[in-house]
Amino acid sequence: MTNIETIRIFLKVAELQSFSGAARQLGLPNATVSAAVSQLEQSLGTRLLQRTTRRVQLTQEGSAFYERSRDVLDDFDELRAMFRGSGGVSGRLRVDMSVGIATKLVVPRLADFMERHPHLSIDLSTADRRVDVVREGFDCVLRSGALDDSSLVARLLGHYRMVNCASRDYLHRHGTPQGLNDLAGHRVVHYDPLLSGSTPGWEWFDGVDTQFAPVQAALTVNGTISYASACRAGLGIIQVPEAGVRDHLAAGVLIEVLPEFRPAPMPVYFVYPSRRFVPARTLAFMDWLRTLLSPYMDPTAPYERNV
Repeated sequence: MTNIETIRIFLKVAELQSFSGAARQLGLPNATVSAAVSQLEQSLGTRLLQRTTRRVQLTQEGSAFYERSRDVLDDFDELRAMFRGSGGVSGRLRVDMSVGIATKLVVPRLADFMERHPHLSIDLSTADRRVDVVREGFDCVLRSGALDDSSLVARLLGHYRMVNCASRDYLHRHGTPQGLNDLAGHRVVHYDPLLSGSTPGWEWFDGVDTQFAPVQAALTVNGTISYASACRAGLGIIQVPEAGVRDHLAAGVLIEVLPEFRPAPMPVYFVYPSRRFVPARTLAFMDWLRTLLSPYMDPTAPYERNV
């Protein structure tokens, strides 16, 4: 095992704070991971990790080595990529996105991308939650809405155009709202990913700020698929990215309502580990996905390159 490979193992153990977790993500036996870290410590003449029965922590020397070795590996990977540029994209790519975007837009076109890169394998996660990018070993994730502060890199892809819609049956039974005052006689389906008891309400962008008015919720859900399904079942009005319901709107299954009181366009980001070198496989996938999703972005929304 080379010094570079040993350092990669150490970094993974430090990031996950777990020998067994690092072994699973790297596809190595636990004994190999433990031996590699011990070998590294012996060669440096210092202890890098403090091991207890419950957790693994960096020592003071380990923290210093961790920060410096990340930079060294980034430089090494960048150098190696210079001489592999003509070899195409290869390796294993781990990505995460919402199940709705994956099933409706990405998976039906994914064969095109994989045919261009036959030496690439993809792990596609569709967890309806905020995954831990570093701890779960993702190369990049697609996230929409407000982002949490973190050490990750977030690159703005664009903004989803938002729509308000209801099923034809719901509007037949309750009537079509003509203004905000009519919402008192209507129900919404409330989306709360944590089922935290947040207040259901109607959001709209007045050209300057986002406004909010409490409304009655017929149902609260924590999944994007059940959110749209509840609307199609006539349980209430939803406010949703047009990308997820465009087909249903075109078929007349759902009807747009109150178009002058839409929410602000929703920002969409690529989020990936904070490092100077981004693998070629990640860059290739992000470029492909940007092109694929561009028809669903609001061209009137402000555009920023990075956040």
